[in-house]
Amino acid sequence: MISVLILSIGLLGVAAMQATALRNSQGALERSQVVIESYAILDAIRANQAAGRSGAYNHPMTCVAPQQGNDLVHRDIGRWITSMQASLGEAANPCGAIFCVAATQTCTVTVQWHNATQQVITVGRI
Repeated sequence: MISVLILSIGLLGVAAMQATALRNSQGALERSQVVIESYAILDAIRANQAAGRSGAYNHPMTCVAPQQGNDLVHRDIGRWITSMQASLGEAANPCGAIFCVAATQTCTVTVQWHNATQQVITVGRI
């Protein structure tokens, strides 16, 4: 009887560790996807350096893809937000912001998801 009790407590501990491992793996996957998406928008800004250095890519924190106008900047930002929503899922509610500084030739990309409980900030040179 005692050995069954000890065995059941041990199995409950193993199940708890498995649940924690799965949760941590999902978080790591989400962070990796966010970093990939951040580098994608930084590459798009590098491809359009004149607009990036002029501040055209500066965009406040938003969770909704902007209307994709005729210019490349709005199409890039719209695709970026849409791509994050596709890779993380609508339930994650990914939001993104971009801030470029011409003097230092750097852009800061901030992404939040799960209602801002998780955040990744990526800085890249343009």
